Amino acid sequence: IFFRSIAMFTRQSLSRASRLGSKVRLQPQAASITYWSNLSEEHQMIRKTARDFAEAELYPIAGDVDMNHRFPAEVVRQLAELGMMGMAIPEKFGGAGLDVLSYALAMEEISRGCASTGVIMSVNNSLYCAPVEKYATDAQKEEFLTPFASGAKIGCFGLTEPGNGSDAGAASTTARKDGDHWILNGTKAWITNAHDAHASLVFATTDKSQKHKGISCFMVHNDTPGFSIGAKEDKLGIRGSSTGNLILEDVRVPSSAMLGKEGEGFKIAMTTLDGGRIGIAGQALGIAQASIDCAAKYALDREAFGKPISSLYAIQLKLSEMECKLQSARLLTWNAAMAKDKGDDFSKEAAMAKLVASEAATFCSHRAIQVLGGMGYVSDMPAERHYRDARITEIYEGTSEIQHLVIAGNLLKHYKANNYPSPAAPHVIKD
Repeated sequence: IFFRSIAMFTRQSLSRASRLGSKVRLQPQAASITYWSNLSEEHQMIRKTARDFAEAELYPIAGDVDMNHRFPAEVVRQLAELGMMGMAIPEKFGGAGLDVLSYALAMEEISRGCASTGVIMSVNNSLYCAPVEKYATDAQKEEFLTPFASGAKIGCFGLTEPGNGSDAGAASTTARKDGDHWILNGTKAWITNAHDAHASLVFATTDKSQKHKGISCFMVHNDTPGFSIGAKEDKLGIRGSSTGNLILEDVRVPSSAMLGKEGEGFKIAMTTLDGGRIGIAGQALGIAQASIDCAAKYALDREAFGKPISSLYAIQLKLSEMECKLQSARLLTWNAAMAKDKGDDFSKEAAMAKLVASEAATFCSHRAIQVLGGMGYVSDMPAERHYRDARITEIYEGTSEIQHLVIAGNLLKHYKANNYPSPAAPHVIKD
């Protein structure tokens, strides 16, 4: 009954926000937002809906999902009913028609409840639906977008390979033209949702002589002959989401399965990752917030030396540092989301959000364990799960090192383009 009431409220909220979608997108919040109450009414409703759902449906199962490496199929289905598996996709293609800030807010609250569910939602929204909506034809969208944005099916993103890691342009997976078809061969590694997805975006080299400009993207149904999934990885964290290899052995797809134009694959991958980093920043915020929740509540209840440990300076210092890092990361994430909503170049903003939020998640989850002491080291409390879940946010969708390259590259590009004068030479005093 509680869930049905939330679902009804959410459908009304999302429907209203969708009708006001142009208002939400065309009048983004000011960059000086510092409190939840400064969000628009629509954004507050979306955040409340996600939080209510997380508290009712995700908190109770998060530990079991993690311990048993269990894909949370039922709550993913419920997220689909709430319109959260394709939040920024237009309604005509099965999505909720909302803006990116709405998505970032929902990602934080869902991940606060269960980080595994958060990444499943993030990949489907950011890495699968977003590029298909941006680059596919209407005919392709009917087949490869609508069922996925509605949540009836989920997708995955096949870019990384066993030998390339951060060097995304070194794709060894190949696509050979054969009449009106392409034949794909290769292996993709570390693919989130691999064992539960119905379709994959596969990046393959169509012209090796063109290097990264010779990579193209294909939309492939996972039940296509020759397509198989490797063993499920036994991971440190986010263990409720499946991760594995996509193995392509003479996978034959029609020419109509190519996303965008031939040779546009690398561009599609990079623009997709820019947007995906906002989602992962939201996930990291959720983990950081959950860590603070756990630490603060424990500090208030736990007594030592005849008083709650929350009164001790050492504990207050940790909580203060955690809160400062979280709030800073949250503002960077909102700023990146609003830049994308306005149609601005947001590559640097997304990288900064992802970098700072992921480091905040790791920092806060580490400090939470210190606050809890021995209780933070056992699975009786969620602190150790938050610590394990946080670590991946500094690795996938671009490592922290890659984010620094993106940030510095954009910064230097700005200075070069604006032809700033060089600093004056230092004054030399002669004897």
